[in-house]
Amino acid sequence: MIEGIEHIGIAVRSIDEARVFYEALGLKVEAVEEVPHEGVRVALIPCGAARIELLEPTSDESPVGRFLAKRGPGLHHLCLATDDVKADDAALRKAGLRILRPEPTKGASGCWVQFVHPESTGGVLLELSQQSADKSD
Repeated sequence: MIEGIEHIGIAVRSIDEARVFYEALGLKVEAVEEVPHEGVRVALIPCGAARIELLEPTSDESPVGRFLAKRGPGLHHLCLATDDVKADDAALRKAGLRILRPEPTKGASGCWVQFVHPESTGGVLLELSQQSADKSD
């Protein structure tokens, strides 16, 4: 079941440069982590009940690197929190929507994630994210 907006992902060329704007607004970067299998560094910025994630590619060939080359910096995706990403994945597949991965995978902060292609969502890359009780599972 969808619980709300988890975060908004913003593609940036440099976290260090992009964070200046958010910090000028009084927001604070909570953490920066690398997700090696995605080829990205992620800065986590709490903002009310949701977060902003600044996404900096570690490779030009990563999904975020290709996004920046094609579209430039800006909104990359919207992420919805779910309590059961596998059930949501199955329901979306059953509805005939275009899902990007064969199954949910580990993302930033140890969450289980799945992505829905913009063709199926009205033009916005959508991420579903489920917090993991055990960061190692």
